[in-house]
Amino acid sequence: MATKVLDAFALMVFFQDESGAETVENLIQAAAQGDVDLAICLINLGEIWYSISRKVSPERADHYIQEIQSMAIEIVAPDWLLTRQAATYKARGNISYADCFAAALAKTRGGLVVTGDREFKVLEDEVKVEWLT
Repeated sequence: MATKVLDAFALMVFFQDESGAETVENLIQAAAQGDVDLAICLINLGEIWYSISRKVSPERADHYIQEIQSMAIEIVAPDWLLTRQAATYKARGNISYADCFAAALAKTRGGLVVTGDREFKVLEDEVKVEWLT
């Protein structure tokens, strides 16, 4: 079963009940039932925390991270192989370093990134993307 990698964009859409939230919710439910492998890179988890902390508060950010940790989503700490792949993508330019980690995780797992973030367009030749609409 190929891994579906959630980037920060996908989980922020879910928490803010924006367009695409239902797709993310369905993936989370499918993961809880063992029908799909979901993962997120620890770097992207940090991206979620700082975004919520800036907009709302550090306490609210902690709450969301605890909620994510309770879901059937594997949180992957980057090793050198993952970091090198992310750095390779960043060297190509036009994509944030955090997004490069989501792409690298998808690439190393033979999976795909679930996102609505158009920055991933520059990597579509190497990484499969499931676009949220």
